[in-house]
Amino acid sequence: MRQRLRSIIRKEFIQALRDPRMRGLLFLPPLIQLLVFGYAVNLDVDTATIAWMDQDHTPQSRELRAAFEDSGHFTIGALPEDERAMQLTLDRGQVDGVIRVLPGFGRDIGRGRATSVQVLLDGTNSNTASLVSGYAGQVIARYSQVASGDAQRARLVGGTTNAGGPVSLPMPQLVARTRVWYNPDLKSRNYFIPGVVVNIIALVTLSLTAMAIVREKEIGTMEQLMVTPIRPLELILGKTLPFVVVGYWDLVLVTGAALLIFHVPFNGSFALLLFAALMFLLTTLAAGLFISTIARTQQQAMLATTLFFQPFFMLSGFSFPIRNMPEPVQWLTYLNPVRYFMEIVRGIFLQGAGLATLWPQILSLAVYGVIVLGLSVNRFHKQIE
Repeated sequence: MRQRLRSIIRKEFIQALRDPRMRGLLFLPPLIQLLVFGYAVNLDVDTATIAWMDQDHTPQSRELRAAFEDSGHFTIGALPEDERAMQLTLDRGQVDGVIRVLPGFGRDIGRGRATSVQVLLDGTNSNTASLVSGYAGQVIARYSQVASGDAQRARLVGGTTNAGGPVSLPMPQLVARTRVWYNPDLKSRNYFIPGVVVNIIALVTLSLTAMAIVREKEIGTMEQLMVTPIRPLELILGKTLPFVVVGYWDLVLVTGAALLIFHVPFNGSFALLLFAALMFLLTTLAAGLFISTIARTQQQAMLATTLFFQPFFMLSGFSFPIRNMPEPVQWLTYLNPVRYFMEIVRGIFLQGAGLATLWPQILSLAVYGVIVLGLSVNRFHKQIE
């Protein structure tokens, strides 16, 4: 048995490396996805371009403008003078937002009255709009704190002068100190690149397993294999075990690139990542085996792989947080094995989570893998017979 299994595994590797389409699936998807999500897909907004509309023209409004420019988050790209110019600036997408200082701003600040600054945002990209809004709120809050301190000191000096002696006024202070865990730099690539590991393993192993078996049907060699001494179990193992190696190759390739090129933090156990990947490969290889039982050509196998992969990808939490989805869809994601491996990989990379934290996800993958593999092998076994 060992000799027959070794022979079919060797044959599978030779066929995979000889076929240009197979070689493309082995090397191109990992590199392309890694480069795209590492460089091109970037949700970070370090510097936003804004328009400054000053309708007050007082020292206080100029101080607020200086606070925005000195914050490091904003670049002033336009100075509209009226409503029409401001509207045109936003319509053309020249700026991410408009800071509008209303008339009477300086007067109200000087008298200690409540006043406001209007922040108009381009909501076409909701992520950019929310970040710009947060940055603007921080700058305005800091300016408000400084202005309140100046007003307090002015009142203290005035009270001291009127009373003819020192006067104590309570000046409470509240300082918020924020500490970000797991991704201190708040880089989106640290969030996306671990997810690329999951997508690559799922797509490549799913595609290759389905195409490898369908190729035997398409070129008419499946019947030849069936009349050889090779048993059905040996044929299944010989057709799937090589792609376990492929899955681990892609895992090591992308993980190494993530650490060396993009400097994504890796705080967990690599051994635990390998073990969890094996549980996940049980599911993807079984799904590829199932696709091979319903497809007759490699084109059909590729189309079926896409139909399988897209729902798994969209409901995995790769791009969209699962907690933001409608509740029925959230329950549906529990049937998605990609969701569990996505949580495992991100937990190991960013949080340094161990088996004590991730065992529910690993157990879920093992259960799904055994069930799907059992059903797929049973269906494939019947077709061979």
